[in-house]
Amino acid sequence: MRQNPSFTLAEVAEIRRIVDANPWATIVSHGPDGLVSSHYVVLLDDDHDDLTVVGHVGRPDDLIHGLGDGELLVVFQGPHGYISPGWYGDVPSVPTWNYTAVHLAGIPEILSDEENLAVLDRLVDRFEGRMPEPRRMWERPNDPAFVTRLATGTVGFRLTPTRVVAKRKLSQNKPAEIVETVIAELEAVGPYRQPALADEMRRAQQARVGGRS
Repeated sequence: MRQNPSFTLAEVAEIRRIVDANPWATIVSHGPDGLVSSHYVVLLDDDHDDLTVVGHVGRPDDLIHGLGDGELLVVFQGPHGYISPGWYGDVPSVPTWNYTAVHLAGIPEILSDEENLAVLDRLVDRFEGRMPEPRRMWERPNDPAFVTRLATGTVGFRLTPTRVVAKRKLSQNKPAEIVETVIAELEAVGPYRQPALADEMRRAQQARVGGRS
C-alpha cells in the first residue's frame, strides 16, 4: 500500500482500534506455488499491548501459505465508501474513495496445540458472547473430544509485525468545510450512505485539528 504523509496513521492505539473493530482479515503470502490469499478472523493478542495479532488457518492453508517459513501480510479493511465530486461544490473535482486500512507483515510464529485451542476459545467468546443465549465452545452439546478433533483441523499463529503500514484516506487534504459537507452526505439517506465512514472521517478531522496522528 503506497503511503502518503497526509494520510499516514501512526498512532498505535488508533491502529489497534481499527484492527479490533475489523477482525475479518485478508492473509497474503508467497507460497510454494506463488502468491496466495485467504480470509480469516484475526484478533489482537491479549498478552501484548502492541500490534501483535493471533489467528488460525484451516488445514491445508498452512501448507499453501508456507505458514511460519516466510513473511505473512495481514490486511485489515476499515470503513470505506464512494465520495462524489458533487459533494465538493462547484469546483473542478473527480470521484474518489475514502478508506482506512492496516497492513501488518512479518514471519508468524506457529502456536502450540494448547495455545491454538485458547485462541479458538477466545474467538468463539468474542462473537458468540453477544448472542442472547451464547453457545460457547466447551458447552453442550459440544464435548471435549469434538472440540479437540475440530481444533486439529486448524493451525494457530501469532504475528508480531516487523513492518506496519496504516493509512486513513478520509479527505484530510480538503478544507474543513468540505470535510463537514462530505460527512453530512455520508450520514444522509442516499445511495452512498455510510455512517461508519462518516464517523471515521470525523475522528480523523478531530485528530488533524488536535495535531495527532
